[in-house]
Amino acid sequence: MLVAEPKSESESLPVEQAIAGDPAAWDQLFRRYQLPLFTYVSELTRDRQTSLDIVQETFINAVRHIVSLRDPEKFGSWLFGIAHQKCVQKWRRQAREAEALEEMAAIPEPANSDDPVDLLIRKEREAEFLALLNRLPPPQRSTLLLFFLEQFSIEEIAAITGTPVGTVKSRLHYAKSAFRKLFEEEQI
Repeated sequence: MLVAEPKSESESLPVEQAIAGDPAAWDQLFRRYQLPLFTYVSELTRDRQTSLDIVQETFINAVRHIVSLRDPEKFGSWLFGIAHQKCVQKWRRQAREAEALEEMAAIPEPANSDDPVDLLIRKEREAEFLALLNRLPPPQRSTLLLFFLEQFSIEEIAAITGTPVGTVKSRLHYAKSAFRKLFEEEQI
């Protein structure tokens, strides 16, 4: 599974410059957030093209509405919130159209191993892990991904998903329990 680089509290991002309309600042923000955002959205939509579209729409909305960002230090959670809402809108459209979510596109290969046996084992484990993760309901899957993969706090997840902190805690608890049960049943 792709692992997001740890978030640093002292990470200096040019959010203020982006608010002022500096294209170089937007380029830096795009480079910093495009892969984590794509990974998160891909895990939710399970469709590569849809994920690319949502990430693009997210950045377009971010550019249009950056002036509404009250705290530049919360740019990451604000951006993930936009992406989350785009995913929710997609699910609602699909429900209205009675379409099922498509399977996630091919998982990128990890580039940190030279041993083909290790790569094969990791790839197999990753596929099993993702299959279990995809069996969770979208709100629980989303909460797990934001908490463990993207390392957002409970409060940030609440802001991203537009749900109360208590609901996020509950979803995280039930998602962990459900995932653990699935894990034990499959004996991964």
